[in-house]
Amino acid sequence: MQIDRELDVKGLNCPLPILRTKKALSEMVSGQVLRVLATDAHAVKDFQAFAKQTGNELLSTVELDQVFEFLFKRK
Repeated sequence: MQIDRELDVKGLNCPLPILRTKKALSEMVSGQVLRVLATDAHAVKDFQAFAKQTGNELLSTVELDQVFEFLFKRK
C-alpha cells in the first residue's frame, strides 16, 4: 500500500494526536493514505471514533513495541 504522508505523534496525549491527524488529513486529497504513529494507549479508541465522525476510513491499526500504527484513507 502506498503511504502518501506520515505523521509522528509519539509521546503526545489526547487530544493532540487527534488534532494533528485532523490537520494532516485536511491538507491531503481524497484517496490519499496517512500513516500515524502514536504511543497513547487511548489512541486506538480515539481514532476509531474519529474515523466514524469524520468519514475518513481507518484502514488498519497495528501495535508493535508499544507504538501504534494507524492508516487512514482520506475521504
